[in-house]
Amino acid sequence: MKPIRIDVTSERGIYPVVIGSGALAGLPQLLERQRVGPQRLVVSSTRIWRLHGRRIQRILPRGDRPVMMAAGEGAKTLATVSRLYDACLDRRLDRSGAIVAFGGGVVGDTAGFAAATWLRGVGLVQIPTTLLAQVDSAIGGKVGVNLPAGKNLVGAFYSPSLVVCDPDVLATLPRREFRAGLYEVVKYGIIASKRLFDHVDRRLDLIAAHDPTTLTRVVADCCRIKADVVMSDERESGLRRILNFGHTIGHALEALTGYRRFLHGEAVAYGMLAAARLSVLRGALSEDDEARIGALVRGVGRLPSVGDLSARQALEAIGRDKKVVAGRLHFVLASSIGSTEIVNDVRTRELVLAMKAIGMRD
Repeated sequence: MKPIRIDVTSERGIYPVVIGSGALAGLPQLLERQRVGPQRLVVSSTRIWRLHGRRIQRILPRGDRPVMMAAGEGAKTLATVSRLYDACLDRRLDRSGAIVAFGGGVVGDTAGFAAATWLRGVGLVQIPTTLLAQVDSAIGGKVGVNLPAGKNLVGAFYSPSLVVCDPDVLATLPRREFRAGLYEVVKYGIIASKRLFDHVDRRLDLIAAHDPTTLTRVVADCCRIKADVVMSDERESGLRRILNFGHTIGHALEALTGYRRFLHGEAVAYGMLAAARLSVLRGALSEDDEARIGALVRGVGRLPSVGDLSARQALEAIGRDKKVVAGRLHFVLASSIGSTEIVNDVRTRELVLAMKAIGMRD
């Protein structure tokens, strides 16, 4: 199957997203076509490099090795970025060079922030190796790191020169991590495409079995949606906020548990269930659509418990969220499967009711 190419227009120019089984085999040619210079700092994680490093080893300058970082949310910090700066200094990476992020969303976000800020900006290539990163975080130019107070509080809008999504690398993902990415796929169906939602619902078994044709189509559909949204609103002043469906409460769950209990997609899954309940409470979504959303989210896989977490404590984390603007929380509701609306008048009591509906305590 020939790789699918989607061109994304950004403030820094047009960059291609290349999706397809075996796409990494053509990486040297893609880099040359995008005029990514030979001075490249590859950032990866130990596990990903052990499993798939041979696929991209040849793009490294002779004698160079990748810089390794941990893959978990706990590594997505300014301390890790500082270590990447040291590596840039050691390799004498100048503005003609590029940082290549080869890993999941944590690697992509952290290496991307280093690229955006080293020498006020060097080239960036995203090669996502998780489903969640392929369909979401690698596209759109949002890079950054966490602080103890909250997720992604330090960051930048910085588009890559190239994104390459090869579904073949997903075969080695742990099942739980693959499922975490599938929750983000479900999100795209809810916010923008009933056709995608229905397709995932019908083909969940094939997707779980890593069928390359099905996976390529699903990843490409999500990438098209993300590309259309970010090209309309690159800096998240309006439409792009729909991509945050499920993320407000999801980020709060991550912060409450120190980023240790939930994978990002799992926290977003709970956030979507709560957002769907809130949408019903406000009369925006039918109970039938809420039931379908709940059935597909739960059909993807079992989620960690939230029964010991306090909705009231989550409200404190929500208050520190980036989506609070001028003291008002911008919240994404579902109005149907495939359509959303953004409101800024959600009351505290409504949020508590929605969180209690997913099993949290008062």
